[in-house]
Amino acid sequence: MSLSAVLAAAGASPSPSPSGSTAQPVPTLQDAQEHATNAATWVEQNWSTWLAMGLQIVLVVVVAVALRAVVRRAITKLIERMTRTVQASEGSALGGLLVNVERRRQRAAAIGSVLRSVASFLILGTAALMVLSTFRINLAPLLASAGVAGVAIGFGARNLVTDFLSGVFMILEDQYGVGDTIDAGVASGEVIEVGLRVTKLRGAGGEIWYVRNGEVKRIGNLSQGWATAGVDVTVKASEDLDRVKAVLDEVAEKMTKEEPWNELLWGPVEVLGLDSVLIDSMVVRLSARTMPGKSVAVERELRWRVKRAFDAASIRIVGGATAVEDVEDAPDPTAAVAAPSVYANAESPQSAAAAPITTQRPAPPGK
Repeated sequence: MSLSAVLAAAGASPSPSPSGSTAQPVPTLQDAQEHATNAATWVEQNWSTWLAMGLQIVLVVVVAVALRAVVRRAITKLIERMTRTVQASEGSALGGLLVNVERRRQRAAAIGSVLRSVASFLILGTAALMVLSTFRINLAPLLASAGVAGVAIGFGARNLVTDFLSGVFMILEDQYGVGDTIDAGVASGEVIEVGLRVTKLRGAGGEIWYVRNGEVKRIGNLSQGWATAGVDVTVKASEDLDRVKAVLDEVAEKMTKEEPWNELLWGPVEVLGLDSVLIDSMVVRLSARTMPGKSVAVERELRWRVKRAFDAASIRIVGGATAVEDVEDAPDPTAAVAAPSVYANAESPQSAAAAPITTQRPAPPGK
């Protein structure tokens, strides 16, 4: 008898179990052969599809990684070229005045970080969607859910989004940078760090202000272009104007030719003339165009030189609208006060003589 007939006979008449219940049928060799044949057939029918999907996923991942590396390298090269351009301009005479290396370097680094992050997000996000579509996954519900979640996050974190977008446009437009002195409305001082969300300022007293970029409505940059140094000199109204102007012109010409003021001054010191005329004083105004951020130093030096020149020329500087005359010219405040009178003393002979005579009553007789 063949082996198949024996197995068939054994399978047709199963032996009862000791417990009396019917046992599960034992898989036969024929069933195993049939399952193996079906599995091989299914693999043979679908292996090409699996291979195509695997190759497509590998191709998408490899292209995405390679493209991301190329784009990030190109952005890095661009930032390095910007930095080299800034360093080259620093070596020139004009570049040393106009270019702040740390500011340009930090701005270039911030722009490079933003560009690299955006490029990575776009490339990897697109590759992930392509991989999911390879597995025949319907992306419509996923994209709809992501859109709803994005709207919810946008409403919940709108301040953060506003700060980030304001920081991006501020950096791209180069509104201010490290080393600039700005007035941001909510705070003012020197910029020590520029971020996409927060800008750090150091105030005049040394304090550090953390200003959110979304809260800045206006920016007053005191370090771009040029600055103006203005000095008001108040003299007595009796001074000779031609003599005063001649002394100021001499001070201005001498300061313009001396170092380091000849580099800080971007124009001649001009005597603009009388700014105001009062009863006892007059104000003469001087003005000069200076390097950004150096107007205060120029004003202090100019006041120092004007005071020394006026002292040498015997020209008196007074205190402006509240000016008073010199002490020697003012009248004595005690001149109109009368001398003390002898009648002020009640016991003096003059007071006794001027006192009224009183009638004396006789004393009553004693008992």
